[in-house]
Amino acid sequence: MCMQNVCKHSSNAAAMPPPGVCLEIMEARHKQDGRGSITSPENFFKQDYQKLKQYCLIKGVRYIDDMFPPDSCSIGKGLMSPSDLARVEWLRPAKIAPAPSLIVDGFSRFDFNQGILGNCWFLASIGALTFQSTVFSQVVPLDQKFDEDYCGIFHFRFWRFGKWVDVVIDDKLPTINGRLIFVQSKDQNEFWPALLEKAYAKVCGSYTDMTAGIPSEAMMDFTGGVHMCITLSEPPPDLWGLMCRAAKSNTLMGCSTPQGETTANNILPNGLVEGHAYTVTGLKQVVVQGKIVSLVRLWNPWGKGEWNGDWSDQSSLWNIISSQDREKCLSVADDGEFWMAMEDFCKCYMDLNICGLSPDFIDGDSTHRWKTCTYEGRWVAGTTAGGCLNNRNSFWTNPQYQFKVSSEQSGKDGAKNILVSLMQKPDKRNRRLVEHLHIGFSIFQVTEQYKTQDGKFPASFFNTNTPVTQSKIYLNAREVIEFLTLKPGEYLIVPATFNPNETASFILTIHSKEETLCYENSGPKQEPVKKVKQVKKAPVDENKNMLFRQYSDTCEEVDAERLQKLLNEIVLKGDIKSGGFSIDACRSMVALMDTSITGKLNVKEFVRLWDKVVTYKDVFFRTDVSQTGTLSLSELRNAFTAIGMKVNDDMLNLMALRYGASAGHMTLESFISLMIRFDCMQKIFKQLSNGKGMNLQESEWMYISMYT
Repeated sequence: MCMQNVCKHSSNAAAMPPPGVCLEIMEARHKQDGRGSITSPENFFKQDYQKLKQYCLIKGVRYIDDMFPPDSCSIGKGLMSPSDLARVEWLRPAKIAPAPSLIVDGFSRFDFNQGILGNCWFLASIGALTFQSTVFSQVVPLDQKFDEDYCGIFHFRFWRFGKWVDVVIDDKLPTINGRLIFVQSKDQNEFWPALLEKAYAKVCGSYTDMTAGIPSEAMMDFTGGVHMCITLSEPPPDLWGLMCRAAKSNTLMGCSTPQGETTANNILPNGLVEGHAYTVTGLKQVVVQGKIVSLVRLWNPWGKGEWNGDWSDQSSLWNIISSQDREKCLSVADDGEFWMAMEDFCKCYMDLNICGLSPDFIDGDSTHRWKTCTYEGRWVAGTTAGGCLNNRNSFWTNPQYQFKVSSEQSGKDGAKNILVSLMQKPDKRNRRLVEHLHIGFSIFQVTEQYKTQDGKFPASFFNTNTPVTQSKIYLNAREVIEFLTLKPGEYLIVPATFNPNETASFILTIHSKEETLCYENSGPKQEPVKKVKQVKKAPVDENKNMLFRQYSDTCEEVDAERLQKLLNEIVLKGDIKSGGFSIDACRSMVALMDTSITGKLNVKEFVRLWDKVVTYKDVFFRTDVSQTGTLSLSELRNAFTAIGMKVNDDMLNLMALRYGASAGHMTLESFISLMIRFDCMQKIFKQLSNGKGMNLQESEWMYISMYT
């Protein structure tokens, strides 16, 4: 019997990350060093492609990714029936095709068709990606092969909420009867679409988590640059010029049809699909009876199904233009691609999304390159989540950013000179669980009275001043965008949630025609803005997962109150001698184990806590030689020795004072609380120090100490 060796990388699953406040400081420092850029992306789930590949080559094994394993968990719930799910077999490309290759004869939108997954928004974005070879090669590293140094491991790069990440996958793909069930290449030997889709599914949480979306989401993740969304029912006067400039730049363009009365993708009499994403693939002006007609070419990611109105493949209008234009444009084939007039495009489609590496395509003025400023922040219930302007007494508590428009040419004659993007960052690992808040922003002109203001503008400013402009409505979307005209002057921009006391992270991006001095306004001027990052979690134990769900809320999280019940009623049931964990102790544990700073634990964070609790419980009873149900000072020292930790007398005394009873003994609950804090604080020091000393700014130190 021949057996195939495989490499499973599981060290990340066992590793316990430091608390989120520590991770944020690390992220900010890494970003200052260039980490998270396209040339130095962060390793998603801390998986290093080069190291993993080298390990597999040395060991002569093929890689299996246990962070996104080839099983039903990676497909997700609700997408397939249990019977169909049981038929799924995960195969490597060599088991699917005779001569697998990443790319066969270049890459094109015509390389693939959509599978059973409702991710037309993602595939439309891939179609746009194929037009930009530079961007494509950034997302899909082209040096990956199935022959030379092949060991079943691939990687892709995406921009995710302020940073580029490198995503590692194995090449096992879900099939039924030997055929791919998700995106399928027309050439059976070509696998870049299927592997790219798998990598993005890993980022989203599962294949199911890719269901439903808008093209701009993936296009932004491919470019990490500027995003413009144009409502086609009210198009700008220069829409054609804007699209032409975008087509000549490194941009991706996509659009969507309005949703019908149901969520079904019904095919309309004109051939278009309701609630469906399309790719803009071409622009052309032709002369018809002495008049110029602007045509837009679009592509359906289904790979079939086309518009049947004017300028469709069978339209007679092609017979009244020049033979040169007809030969250049017309391709009669049911390949999902078709032409339509600009007027019909604006009537039939809801919006146009343009995503590019830079905003220079906006006005075509090569003499002034657009500048970009990006800031990351948080709304925190009770402190910096003041809600919209309807909440006059609390609005001022929202994050504030001050900036200056200096040039006399900027905004001249009503020209748009500021593009503002407010993007909220997810607080859930799985995309389908993300519940977007209603977000928006207001921009105020700074009056003479407040030009010397140091720190946040008070409530009195907002009670006496109205916004000069603001987002049209508060949207429960990933991103809110406004293209604005601002005259020279000083301004204050206030991002907000519609309702007060809603916690979330955000990225505020200001694209400006001129260099713009901008800074966060909560402290002294020029204070740097803290970078806020989300942390990805590790896999979970399924039995503990089931128990966790019995106590978790609808978002599959537990707060301190729910954690208290879980620990006292399940984890330590029968071992508690003195009343169990207090609510304050549970709040502390949540803060220490909470990697995403939500005030709650998800299932993976809880499982890590559970494992720690069980470990320390065992140490407690092994070192309680007096069998009193408490630890004396000497027994506490033995407990540290048993764990392999060294503490001096002064530290031991402090621990006894902080966590022990007045008699100098320590209960099980106090011991566990102590050890979790001690372990976490050690990790913070190791992550933020040079091994000997640690240099923290005051704001960094306060950030750690006040939450953990």
